[in-house]
Amino acid sequence: MSRPGLVIGGYTPDTEGSGPGLTVARTHADGRLETVAETAASGPSFVIAHPRLPLLYAVLERDGDGGVAVFADEPGGPAPRLLAEHPSGGSLPCHLALDPDGRWLAVANYGDGTVTAYRLGEDGMPEPGPLTFPHEGGGPHPGRQEGPHAHQAVFGPDGVLYVTDLGTDEVRRFLPGMRPHPGGPVRLASGSGPRHFLHHEGHWYVTGELDGTVRVYDGEWREAGAVRASSATGESGEENLPSHIALSADGRHLYVANRGPDTLAVFAVDGSRLTMLAEVPAGGHWPRHFAIDGDRLYVANQRSDTVAMLALRDGLPEPTGVALAVGTPSCVLIR
Repeated sequence: MSRPGLVIGGYTPDTEGSGPGLTVARTHADGRLETVAETAASGPSFVIAHPRLPLLYAVLERDGDGGVAVFADEPGGPAPRLLAEHPSGGSLPCHLALDPDGRWLAVANYGDGTVTAYRLGEDGMPEPGPLTFPHEGGGPHPGRQEGPHAHQAVFGPDGVLYVTDLGTDEVRRFLPGMRPHPGGPVRLASGSGPRHFLHHEGHWYVTGELDGTVRVYDGEWREAGAVRASSATGESGEENLPSHIALSADGRHLYVANRGPDTLAVFAVDGSRLTMLAEVPAGGHWPRHFAIDGDRLYVANQRSDTVAMLALRDGLPEPTGVALAVGTPSCVLIR
């Protein structure tokens, strides 16, 4: 009997990658991974699912004229089917978020920092007239913070849309209905380059892509703690560029992917206190994103063209040697 499958997004030849677009894989009980379908798309580097409808949304990470694609994800057909494509409102869109009710689709455009919000119809399709929110500013890191770079969009438990901006060391905020927060963005640690983040029991946990940290903020966005995301270095002395962050279902373990060292770090969570428990190989090179499915963790290793499966035992990942060949994968969605 097969387990739930994966939808894998990544870069394509027209976006400096080698992938086919979207790849659908089956995960078997014995650990095997098997590609069962592919759908052509232009650089679908991040993919999410509608909370109720059989729809997938993917950014099309193109420079200049980024896009957002909507796919039908019907149980009877393993290959997602393209339904529509819309402008992302900026360049190099890299992340998407849906509010819990499936009424708004938010897009983070890394290239120029624009945040775009589409109102969704009852059928889940984007309506005309998206809202666009450009930004300005920068940070102290040469070459990476010359301007705004919206990186991840997350709807918080308060219904507010939060968007990390790697270029300006900020979290930008939008009230329900996509109104800019009257208090403006929240300033984070200078030069940290906030990338991915999550909320848990009154605290925010944020990876700093540019300073290699995980920082903890309280409910008012006051810094309450910070740890190094990795204790290792890359084989050629590469610096660590943390990417994705996720929490175990029971909230006890925080997982961080480290590009450069090519590891997954595991931290015990106690409010603002993080304690590293383990750091293990990610099963490939440049772990861009990962997803957790029960006792398994799937890592998109972008530069080794593989999605690796790691086993979780007592919350700690263990290499299995199981991997699926996929060109330049950058996102894993449990289907």
